[in-house]
Amino acid sequence: MLAAEDWTARERAHAERADAFTAGWRERKPLGEKHAIEDFLFTYYPTRPAQLRRWHPGPGVVLARPTGHVRAPGTAPRPDDEPADPYAARAAWRWYRETPEGLTLDADAFVADRGDTVRYLRALLAATASRPGRFGCFGLHEWAMVYRDRATGRDHRHPLPLRLGHAGTDRVVESHPVQCSHFDAFRFFTPEAGPLNRLQPTRETQPALEQPGCLHATMDLYKWALKLTPAVPGDLVLDCFELARDVRVVDMQASPYDVSSYGLDPVAIETPEGKAEYVRHQREFAERGAVLRERLLAVCEALLDRAQPEPAPAPEVSATTSR
Repeated sequence: MLAAEDWTARERAHAERADAFTAGWRERKPLGEKHAIEDFLFTYYPTRPAQLRRWHPGPGVVLARPTGHVRAPGTAPRPDDEPADPYAARAAWRWYRETPEGLTLDADAFVADRGDTVRYLRALLAATASRPGRFGCFGLHEWAMVYRDRATGRDHRHPLPLRLGHAGTDRVVESHPVQCSHFDAFRFFTPEAGPLNRLQPTRETQPALEQPGCLHATMDLYKWALKLTPAVPGDLVLDCFELARDVRVVDMQASPYDVSSYGLDPVAIETPEGKAEYVRHQREFAERGAVLRERLLAVCEALLDRAQPEPAPAPEVSATTSR
């Protein structure tokens, strides 16, 4: 049970943190400006800033009804676009229900609507967590996405120059083992690069191949948090976003693209020093991702536990039996 003063303060702090994360996107969008690194978190993982700034307490938490107008001490009045009565506004949100004590997530309704997703993610997250991380891919997935693209006249995925040029990029791919385990990266390989990959991931084999050393699997924790919203606590959603943002920066630093226009140095994975730097980042991200993966797993377990149907009564035993 959270008192009104407590949860409204958490709600406001969450919105402020979300606004800081989305400030660049919100400034660029009306101007039609693009950012090859940051925009990925709003286009590949499509969500609106207004959705991201919505705070949710997670399953099993009851939000007490405010008595009169409630605002946490020391906070500024709400902007014009925020409801004067956050309790009433939240009561109208999908998958919330009111109890005599206050508002809470309706786990039964959520699992009834999204149970297949919850069960799939529980299995996927648990399988990923059970495996050791692999740290020998060196981020070649981005290189494979532009391999031999000049010969076919294809456009780059990002409007940035190639750091080593076309021929240099192709040589890096051809001189390294390509071993991407993540389907949603592999599916963007050029047709010429696909056969070079030691694995041939598919959507069906994703639960069997996902492993915690993969940068894209770590970024996808944000995607899974979004798919489980509003059942995921707001701080967990933003923690997943923050990790995905940090991973995305390194993902592009280690890519074949020249990111110096964004004030970033390359992680030159074609060199021994660059490989070592990439693996250091991988290991750090894997450690951070393991914590968030466990928290998401706990959400799945809590949902499925709370939404378990009542056990059926034992059938009555007849006084007479047939022989």
